[in-house]
Order: sequence, then C-alpha cells, then structure tokens
Amino acid sequence: MSEIIYSNQYEYLSSLRSEPDALIKEMEEYAEANRIPILNWKAAELLEQIILMIRPKRVLEIGTAIAYSSIRIARKLRKKGIVDTIEKSLDNISLASDFIKKADLSEKINLIEGDALDIMPQLSKKYDLIFLDADKEDYEKLFYYSLVLLKKNGVIFIDNLLWHGFAASSKVPPNYKNSTKMIREFNKLFTNQKALETTILPIGDGIGIGVKI
Repeated sequence: MSEIIYSNQYEYLSSLRSEPDALIKEMEEYAEANRIPILNWKAAELLEQIILMIRPKRVLEIGTAIAYSSIRIARKLRKKGIVDTIEKSLDNISLASDFIKKADLSEKINLIEGDALDIMPQLSKKYDLIFLDADKEDYEKLFYYSLVLLKKNGVIFIDNLLWHGFAASSKVPPNYKNSTKMIREFNKLFTNQKALETTILPIGDGIGIGVKI
C-alpha cells in the first residue's frame, strides 16, 4: 500500500487497474513475498506513459533488481529501442536474467553487471531517458553521472523521493533517519538543478521527473 496517498484513494485506483499479465503479476508477487523493492505499479504506469510520449531510442536504468521495470520499459519501446540496465547484486542479476528470458526480451534489455558508480563513467553514448532507482546513499553521485549521459531534452525519472512519506514527516523512525536526511538533501539538489526543469510527484513512493534543458 502507498504511504503517500490516503488508503481509500489507493484502493480506489487499484480497483480501476487492469489485470496485469501473468509475468508482471508473477514478478509483483515474487517481489512482495521476498521483500525485494520494485517500482510501484502506478509509478510504472507513469513511466510507461512517458516512454510512449517521448519515444526514446536508448534508455539507461540504474538499479535493475529483478528487472520488473526493465521489462515494462522494454515492452513500450519502439522496435529498435534498447534498455541498458545496471545491477551489482549477484542474486538480483540471476533473477533478472531469468525474468528477461521469460519475457523474451534478451535482445532489447542489456543487463550490465557491476557497480553503477564504476560503470557510468565508462559509458560514452547518450540516453533519451534515464531511470534512477539505486542505493540512496549514492543518489547524488549517480545523479551527476546521469546529467552527463542524458541528451538535451532527455528525461530523468527518479524513484523514492518521498521515501515512504518520511521526507515530508516530522516523525521519522530511528532506522529511517539517515536515509530520510539523504533524500531530503537530494530533493533540494534535484529541484534546484539549473540543467533541468524538475518536478516531484506524489505517485508511488514519490517520483522526480526532470527534463534536460
């Protein structure tokens, strides 16, 4: 359940959701059962709509997890569209590979194994869309690397900017204090970034969208 909007609103929106196909449903259930964070389904729908609007040829995803969003992105790309997705967890890489094969998207999703902090400086081609959803302590560095790799008029899509609602709360549990502090600092950096037109939307766990100007 979303921590950002009222529960009755979330339930209402859920009642309007079309039944996901078997693979997406399987991945959502697997992620929930195994406590693997994936993009909220409403945020995933927003991401899909952006892809349909801007029609990107090259997409970079920072944080693959089990490839839930990778698959949803790839399905909406044009015929020659490609997703490069970076993941450092060996367990996640194995799961992601299996799901990508099951989705028959191995030719559209390029799974890059390793730490994005090491990999991104080595990338030379620019991207039309970048999706950032990695370790929160690395957000600032990964964000700056993303700005370098993002094409002019390209879009950056960032998850978790309301951080379970704690970014806007005066009462933060002790185990979330440090991460909440990092998210608040990042949000100031993001919204004051002169290279982007930015907004943060109360969708999913809080989505930041920036367009490079």
